[in-house]
Amino acid sequence: MSHVDVHKFHYAVVSKIPESFARNAHIVNKNIPIDLNLATRQHDEYVDVLRRLGIDILELPPDERHPECVFVADVAVVINGTALICKPSDRRIGETSIVRNSLRNDLGLRIVEVDNDQAKLEGTDVLFTGKEIIVGLGNYTNKEGAQCVAKAFPEYAVTIVRLPQEVRHLQQVMSVAGPDVIVVIRGKIGQECLQEMVSRATYAYKVMRVDELDAANVLYVNGLILHLDHKAIPESFPIWEAKFDNRLGLDYSELLKAGSYLTAGAILISKPSNYNKTFQTSLEKGHHEL
Repeated sequence: MSHVDVHKFHYAVVSKIPESFARNAHIVNKNIPIDLNLATRQHDEYVDVLRRLGIDILELPPDERHPECVFVADVAVVINGTALICKPSDRRIGETSIVRNSLRNDLGLRIVEVDNDQAKLEGTDVLFTGKEIIVGLGNYTNKEGAQCVAKAFPEYAVTIVRLPQEVRHLQQVMSVAGPDVIVVIRGKIGQECLQEMVSRATYAYKVMRVDELDAANVLYVNGLILHLDHKAIPESFPIWEAKFDNRLGLDYSELLKAGSYLTAGAILISKPSNYNKTFQTSLEKGHHEL
């Protein structure tokens, strides 16, 4: 296995937001409408931050047939140059084709397919810590899906965490906030998931607890922690302020209304040391400091 700095990312696959997003995305509270223009601006800022971190962006066109196509990380899991194409819910299965083609043709990644008809698998149920893979079993991922993850990435141990019914995805309640650091939601739900992970995981991690559910989902990208802004997580925001200097709060309010998370907006890809594909980087285009 080639050495890879697992928290150093060179490429990201993202998708533009279709107009159908505001009308037909899975909205958590149907009494609160989505502002499409604001959602687009928020997502553009999200992508711009990734660019400023030196990540080259592959932006897919909006797919009006699939209003949730902006949440690309549900569709593929990429580790060490291998891309496992997931098997999301029926309403989203059509999103896999364009993501598969981009990962294979634009980035030259090795593609692995889910080969079990009984499998359910969405990428935000898969958490790669850098040392092992945690898979949440719940509404969108089952045991057969977890087995496909283990088969695709045999170099890593796979740990299973059973999710409570009210949890949509594993990354809603826990995510990676740094090397060997896991951030988890406080309370019964987070504690149950954490205890199950700790009892089964191969490695030990430092644990950071936050108060709101959405606060437990962060992106640790090229040395920077991306988390939600103070409007979204007023109780947890001071925790981030007190504990970390290498962080940035983002306004993601409209995309949160569709029941998604920061980690769902991009498939982040590290370049293996033996990766020879020529690709112009964001640094070559002009890198702007945060």
